[in-house]
Amino acid sequence: MAYASAKFAIALCDRCGFQYKLLDLKKEWNGFKTCPECFESKHPQLNPHTAPSDPQALYDPRPNNDKELGEGFVVVVDNNFMNPANVGSNFTVTEMTASVGAVTITV
Repeated sequence: MAYASAKFAIALCDRCGFQYKLLDLKKEWNGFKTCPECFESKHPQLNPHTAPSDPQALYDPRPNNDKELGEGFVVVVDNNFMNPANVGSNFTVTEMTASVGAVTITV
């Protein structure tokens, strides 16, 4: 279908309502046809943010296997301070009291 050239057509600006030639009106991002004085381009904040997502994991990681750095264990000592035991072993705590700067466990 062929359209007319619109060289004599007139139209109203959707923003100010003044009469202009149809070819002088510009189409905005929201569909309005406005005159050059009323034309506003789309603000960048209206576009979606396209930041890349953070990576979740490393490809082929190599963990630190140095035994001297950052490794240790917690020791639980009984009231006589003679029989230390690792936290992984089975022990029972019947009462626990705490104060500022120190923790006392009573068995």
